[in-house]
Amino acid sequence: MKDHTKNRIGYFDTNACDLNVFEALIGQELNPASVPLASDIQKNTPIYDMSLLRTNLEDMVTRRQLMTEWAQVLMNGSGVLVLRNGYDDSGVLDEATAVYEAIIANEKLANGVGGDHFAASDSNDRIWNSLQKLCEEAPDIFLRYFANISVAAVCEAWLGPNYQMTAQINLVHPGGAAQQPHRDYHLGFQTAEVSAEYPVHVHDLSPTLTLQGALAHCDMPIESGPTKLLPFSQLFRAGYAAWRRSDFRALFEEQYIQLPLAKGDAIFFNPALFHAAGANTSDGIHRMANLLQVSSAFGRAMETVNRQKMCKLLYPFAIASHANSTLSPCELSASIAAVAEGYSFPTNLDRDPPQIGIAPETQQALFARAIAEGMNEKKFAVYLDRMAVNQRAE
Repeated sequence: MKDHTKNRIGYFDTNACDLNVFEALIGQELNPASVPLASDIQKNTPIYDMSLLRTNLEDMVTRRQLMTEWAQVLMNGSGVLVLRNGYDDSGVLDEATAVYEAIIANEKLANGVGGDHFAASDSNDRIWNSLQKLCEEAPDIFLRYFANISVAAVCEAWLGPNYQMTAQINLVHPGGAAQQPHRDYHLGFQTAEVSAEYPVHVHDLSPTLTLQGALAHCDMPIESGPTKLLPFSQLFRAGYAAWRRSDFRALFEEQYIQLPLAKGDAIFFNPALFHAAGANTSDGIHRMANLLQVSSAFGRAMETVNRQKMCKLLYPFAIASHANSTLSPCELSASIAAVAEGYSFPTNLDRDPPQIGIAPETQQALFARAIAEGMNEKKFAVYLDRMAVNQRAE
């Protein structure tokens, strides 16, 4: 990340945040030469047409060229990108939408009127841990929903392999309020006082541990309130100290952008980008997005997910897909990456020492090995259970 303050080591002073420096940063224009694979640039945001680029992801050389460009956009560019036609077949989105709507209805019956963490009750509906809940309700749909090599590639571009997928459905009804502008997890979810206790270099590192994204489950014209974004704002190093200040928020409201999305599009952005969900001022659009919060293998995800349970549920459908070739190897790998833990640690090394190499086998590696070996469901479950016991603390 570019250095726009004198502080390389030390602590940020909220009162010393320079609004003029911030305004100069967000006044930049994206250089088209820096995004040669983009099909369009709208409001400083590169748009990638995945109907044209999806085949690039099946070859390692062209895949890495595209991922390198995406990482550059997220780190040093505008901080946000759109994958147009992120789903080549939106039918699986419709299937998932039906499942999510049923979950919302059932959770309302069980818990009363639901709500979101920033909107009044009955303005929004939120499904926490929509990742696991979709897998529990419809593992066959989950397999196809997350067999998305475009989504997997942008996650890997920012976080590297073995990322941890989490997700939350947000359904914003007409009249749903907008959010206040903010930065996101990790430091964005701390109070100003706690955030100020972390040194400058941790502020630099925090955004590289998470990727924010949203999968559009319906068409989202501007009046439906797609996310408000401030391109280049992730470059302001003191942003985690500044985003709560009224002058920075006022400037955000003056200069933010919004991009309409179509069903099947996906948007991803650096979590340090100043952003806020927009107000739904439409007459009848119920804006549904699956909000992806993807964590580095080296970070801590915000939600707890029972990946052991999910792996057991998904395995028979993955085996069938492999046998029938209904998903390509890349698509199947994308689904496995979304469900299984890809990192060996933390573990109990007394019970779980490395057998081959320098780290114990991961859930992802076990899942892939089980498919390759044609392991039956019962044996796979035994291996998963043994892995969980071996990793458990005394």
